[in-house]
Amino acid sequence: MRVLLVEDDALLGDAIQAGLKQSGYAVDWMKDGAAADQALTTEPYAAVVLDLGLPRLSGLEVLRRLRGRSGQTQTQTHTQMQTRNARIPVLILTAMDAVGDRIKGLDAGADDYLVKPFDMGELAARLRALVRRAGGSAAPELQVAGVRLDPAAHRVLYHDQPVELSAKEFAVLHALMLSAGKVLSRAQLEEQLYAWGEEVESNAVEVHIHHLRRKLFPALVETIRGVGYLIPSDPVRGRKM
Repeated sequence: MRVLLVEDDALLGDAIQAGLKQSGYAVDWMKDGAAADQALTTEPYAAVVLDLGLPRLSGLEVLRRLRGRSGQTQTQTHTQMQTRNARIPVLILTAMDAVGDRIKGLDAGADDYLVKPFDMGELAARLRALVRRAGGSAAPELQVAGVRLDPAAHRVLYHDQPVELSAKEFAVLHALMLSAGKVLSRAQLEEQLYAWGEEVESNAVEVHIHHLRRKLFPALVETIRGVGYLIPSDPVRGRKM
């Protein structure tokens, strides 16, 4: 799952990025409002973590521009990506005494807020809840052939037995189960694993697919040569014998 982090404080931004990566997110980190505004017109995100006190363009202005695109008609200058991102959940970060900023942020279209300092576990949990609500799902658990994946709890069960996955293995499995019955290309899976500008390991997707087949069952993920990977809607060996 790919999120946009907008934070100009280097130490805090580095800590948030590291914490979210540990929770299985791919994180694009922008350090000013103008860069964030540009990224939101070109890159797909599941959620935004937005500080309000930013250089070049304030967080409030970034938020207003983002929400202002939701009602616009798509044109050559207003792309499908802009329209899609206009509806994504936004969590704002504010100082403890900045009640007015929190009110302005919520009025401008923020979905939730956290007061600094905060616990990284709470930030990750709030993001999962926001993404779940944005998808319109009160019960986000996915199930295919005995494999159950709960994004909110970050848990995978196979025939009711817990399966330990790395953060990136979980991200690959989540993407494939969300699109069960459809082929996802290697590039589409890499988007779920890596932030913009982050070095992509040449065989990372293949390695994670191999681990998923070993930890679950071999027929769970099919390779469509020259195209990508697929979890069938009903894999033939997903049932216990």
